[in-house]
Amino acid sequence: MSKEKVHRKRILSPRTIKFIAFAIAVIIQLAVLLVPYLFFRDYLKHINWIFEIVSFIIVLYIVKSDINPVYKIPWIVIIFVFPIFGGVLYLIYGVRHFGKKEVAKAMKMSKDYKQAIRSRQYYNDELRMIDEQISVQTDYLFNKVDAPVYRNTCAEFFPLGEDMLPVMLEELRKAEKFIFMEYFIIERGEMLDSIVEILEEKAAKGLDVRFMYDSFGSILKAPGDFVRQMRAKGIKCYEFNTFRSILDSRYNNRDHRKICVIDGNVGFTGGVNLADEYINRKVVYGHWKDTAIMIKGEAVWSLTTMFVTLWDSSFNQTDNLYDYIPTKEFNYNDGYFAPYTDYPFDNEPAGKTVYYNMINRANDYVYIMTPYLILDNVMITALANAAKNGIDVRIITPGVPDKKIAYMLTQSYYEVLIKAGVKIYEYTPGFVHAKIFVSDDETAVVGTINLDYRSLTHHFENAIWMYKSGAVKAVLDDYRDTLDKCRVVTLETARKKSFIKRLLMPVLRLFSPMF
Repeated sequence: MSKEKVHRKRILSPRTIKFIAFAIAVIIQLAVLLVPYLFFRDYLKHINWIFEIVSFIIVLYIVKSDINPVYKIPWIVIIFVFPIFGGVLYLIYGVRHFGKKEVAKAMKMSKDYKQAIRSRQYYNDELRMIDEQISVQTDYLFNKVDAPVYRNTCAEFFPLGEDMLPVMLEELRKAEKFIFMEYFIIERGEMLDSIVEILEEKAAKGLDVRFMYDSFGSILKAPGDFVRQMRAKGIKCYEFNTFRSILDSRYNNRDHRKICVIDGNVGFTGGVNLADEYINRKVVYGHWKDTAIMIKGEAVWSLTTMFVTLWDSSFNQTDNLYDYIPTKEFNYNDGYFAPYTDYPFDNEPAGKTVYYNMINRANDYVYIMTPYLILDNVMITALANAAKNGIDVRIITPGVPDKKIAYMLTQSYYEVLIKAGVKIYEYTPGFVHAKIFVSDDETAVVGTINLDYRSLTHHFENAIWMYKSGAVKAVLDDYRDTLDKCRVVTLETARKKSFIKRLLMPVLRLFSPMF
């Protein structure tokens, strides 16, 4: 290929085309706003008609799409206000751009994941015989999300990141075959350095050590040459969706998962990332309240498969999944477990549906802890109706925010929920980053999935659903302990807003699906 052709290819790269389109759209939009008033005042009525017709056509296209209706509304508003600029903006950010190769990779990943998951023993039929009501949730997970129910698994719940870290380090030191780690945020410090030290030692001994982190999540935290540093230590390391341009819509689909798998026998997940604020070695927003869970046994196979299939799909590699099956036999009696993942490209809202099912099928209570509370009408209705039907619905949110806009949005939902009977609490010592649901002393979910649009729609996520495990009681006990450190949000408090907040909140609510 000649230098001229190479040069032409670079100039016409998708990112360059998007940038040019974006710039032209801005210029045209400015011209559209100014030129008619300067040169064509006599024809303003006709020009406005043209703009309205163009806007109407684009809006019709959005309306007929199958995305969540609450996601359509802000785009419709933007396009009616800025017909040209808004339309280009929608085509860049509002539409999911998956090329033929990406679609083929996604389909192969889904196929490989499904085959591997269903190759091992699972217990959905057994659980259906025990509790038919619970099987509604597990049937959904199995049939729509490829998340089977396992037995012969035990779990340990960690109420704080600093409780998890020493246990994780101990398990990492025991690794004999492989270590897989996948995280959203990484930052140099005591936590990450102590983990990397063990990974380097294990890689030197010939173990298969892999490390993957999200580029956008770690953009201001990870060292610029972190991948090179890790590879120099013998660790296979990649950035997920390396961030190159704000005009690349793929950065919107971030890898928010937190997974650590050791020899296929031990797995960790939860809200804890690999940075010192998550273990309260660094104070940024008061005390950092986070949770994590370790599982040992058959259910780890799902975490292993999640990691390997995304790794292979993202970095053009091919692994034999069956090289990573558990190396031990297990005989635990600690209830039932269903680890699951949520992808942004399969149009199946697994995270949202699992939460929705727990709310709708609660008989006594459902307790929730989340850093962000940014809801659509379906979730508001589910929470409100559960409370109106006598279910004890409680939500813990942060007392100290990490993002002021997200915090204001969270507070904007308080009034409607409290009026319906939902009890809301704010964690006074600091920031809550935990993502947990627990219900009726029987079921719980611990994972990475926030109650906001980004987690429920755009991100790669994962969690573990549990039934009648000792970890369910541990989650409940921690929830009750955390309540003692919270302030109750009353209806009067929820209504007490400054004039500026009263103006901002409706606008933020309108555009919240885009955050």
